[in-house]
Amino acid sequence: TVPFPRSHPRPCVKCGEGTAAVVVRVGDAFCRACFREYFVHKFRAMLGKNRVIFPGEKVQGTRGCGAQLSLLTPLLCQGLSRETAKRLRFVPGLVYIDEGAVCGQSRVQREQTLSRMEALLQETGFPYYLASLEQALELPGSILRRGPGGDSKPSPSYKAAVEGFIQQQRQEEATGDGGTSPTELSTQDGPTGDSHACLPAAARTEELLRLFDAAETLTAKEELLQMLRSHLLLHTARTQGYTKVMTGESCTRVAVKLLTNLALGRGAFLAVDTGFVDSRHGDVTVVRPMRDYMAKEIAFYNHFFRVSTVITPPLHAKRREKTSIHRLMESFLLGLQVDFPSTISTVYRYSTSGRGGWGQTMGCPCSSPLHICRTGEKLSVAPAEASSELQRCLLCLCALDTAGGEWHSGHAGVTVCGKGGAGLRAHAGQGGDRERVSSRMSSSTGDMETPMGTLSLLRPSPRRAESRAAFIPLLCYSCRLTFKEMGPPATLPPYVRTEAQHRSCRALMKQQIQEFLLEDDEEEPGGS
Repeated sequence: TVPFPRSHPRPCVKCGEGTAAVVVRVGDAFCRACFREYFVHKFRAMLGKNRVIFPGEKVQGTRGCGAQLSLLTPLLCQGLSRETAKRLRFVPGLVYIDEGAVCGQSRVQREQTLSRMEALLQETGFPYYLASLEQALELPGSILRRGPGGDSKPSPSYKAAVEGFIQQQRQEEATGDGGTSPTELSTQDGPTGDSHACLPAAARTEELLRLFDAAETLTAKEELLQMLRSHLLLHTARTQGYTKVMTGESCTRVAVKLLTNLALGRGAFLAVDTGFVDSRHGDVTVVRPMRDYMAKEIAFYNHFFRVSTVITPPLHAKRREKTSIHRLMESFLLGLQVDFPSTISTVYRYSTSGRGGWGQTMGCPCSSPLHICRTGEKLSVAPAEASSELQRCLLCLCALDTAGGEWHSGHAGVTVCGKGGAGLRAHAGQGGDRERVSSRMSSSTGDMETPMGTLSLLRPSPRRAESRAAFIPLLCYSCRLTFKEMGPPATLPPYVRTEAQHRSCRALMKQQIQEFLLEDDEEEPGGS
């Protein structure tokens, strides 16, 4: 996507009348009106193609700072406008989370940002909710448990839901109710602003800053910020009755996140981390309807049509590109994009490919059912699913991918699986062509001696060794790596410590009564 030079005017390829203002893809030169029509149609086509949001469903849209997060709001307003030929049929709401405390903003700057954001949200007419990141410290422990989703009862088909919604509107019109539109329902179904607009107490802000200061690396701070943000969005959606949450990740952001998660060891969960639908929470589903837009497309749309944007500094402002894995991957990908314009689109297409068997494509030798390849050779939601709470990660709620590979002092079995520069992948596995390395971990330092050198896993201090070791079995591979850099467990949010204690007690109780339990996969002799 590039602006069209004024010195060589060219007609629009769609209408043939207007002068081209921007070139999309290879040679599609659009005027401003056709570019807007193309842009809006792309958003509606993404929702219509996936058919995840049902008519009359309550959807919470996220409003944030920056070009990408600001554009979701005007797209929702345009889709729900009375002038639109085929209006969207869901009931919208908006939420904004203030993260200025960890981004270096003063209280005065945060108050100014909240005031500007509240004014923009009021213009939409939708119910909105203002929250601050400090409120994540007060979340209940249930936020780390999967909600009662639609697994227990089958959901109706999308076609049946649309027909039922249209029939209900016709009945309301026949009875004289007038058929209330989704926009009118959204303004009647909740507050248009509340006391959350004010900043939290200074003590809460200091507690939040201590949590981030305890993190040893910027990578851990980025992961911590994403975790708190997602948990707070989930809590807001549950308390306000929303079943869907819309986020504003673009194609560029999805591509960067895909490579970042691969580097962080989350290749098994790429389908839920970067896909259109993320249903790991059960009762609340996260959708990404803007993942087909390039960052340049969004920038030109905001410039042409004067989309109001509030800019705040990011967490890694004024830092070198190699200070975190997130920043390094973003710089690497955008640098390639300059010389090779198809880089981001190629990486993005990889995030949308694959629905077949796991670990059986692209030459991956890891075909054992007990093995989950963290390089993400095949994108599938199966590795992220778990049958019980004890099998889900405490922080990201994905399935534990470390079965049989407990990281504890003494002797441990480490399996190396990688191609080229994939590096050392520590996990439990059996058989295959994988190299089995017998290693010895020092109980005092937490280092692991391997033929490839000393691998530093855990280095707990004597005072917190027991509490830190108690968290390790509850985390997936990637979260274990991040947890090592988050500082002492005492600085973690209270709801995380409470849920960790709850799960540890349940696991201990299950272990004590294990011999009296009947396994589901065992059948009695002669049973059908």
